[in-house]
Amino acid sequence: MSNELQLKIKLLSDTTFGRGDGVAGLIDQEVEHDDCGFPYLRGRTLKGLLSEECDNLIVLLKDDIFKHWIDVRNKLFGVPGSVLETMSIMHVGDACLPDKLRQVVAIQMQKEKEANQKSALTPTDILNSLTTIRRQTAINSESGSSDKGSLRSARVLIRDINTQPRFTANLFFDQELTADMKSLLVVGVLALRHLGSGRNRGRGHVQCSLYDAQKNNLTQVKDILHRFGTIEGDK
Repeated sequence: MSNELQLKIKLLSDTTFGRGDGVAGLIDQEVEHDDCGFPYLRGRTLKGLLSEECDNLIVLLKDDIFKHWIDVRNKLFGVPGSVLETMSIMHVGDACLPDKLRQVVAIQMQKEKEANQKSALTPTDILNSLTTIRRQTAINSESGSSDKGSLRSARVLIRDINTQPRFTANLFFDQELTADMKSLLVVGVLALRHLGSGRNRGRGHVQCSLYDAQKNNLTQVKDILHRFGTIEGDK
């Protein structure tokens, strides 16, 4: 088995992969993007969210079943203050748009730069083509009008409408996954339904799925799903 999986993310609502700052005079909340203007979600952030979802599921289990699955979780994600023996076996890459698209644009921009030509396509153009800006205010509950000084703006990635998932993150493993590790990862991926800034306020609704090297959608394999929450003996 290949020690690599792919996590695909479909944006069901406008989403902000925030980077913690804004652009003076333009927006209060900018999205994370690369030198060419392509938005992406950092792998470290994605791994943290996956770990959180798995924790939320495991805490519902009891007694020996809980102990079994918390051990599985610790091997997969590691534990705080890990030493070499207890480090996570999983490494999560950034969630990005398709490689070919980014490579073609990067090569074209590099050629124009080397030829000292004025670029026909700038990083700002690319960022603007994939995003839009949303503005919102806080409403005063007594007057029913907007609170003074509460206007905020945020850049958002436009949702995927009638398209395949656009963002993909590669997951790498230091060793072959056991059946239990794979099951925990799959249920964690399915539980991951909100990403990015403002995910508790309507933004960042997503649908995630997990694929193996043979392009099989593991989140649709019932045997893997039903294994979680049981102790069948790992293979």
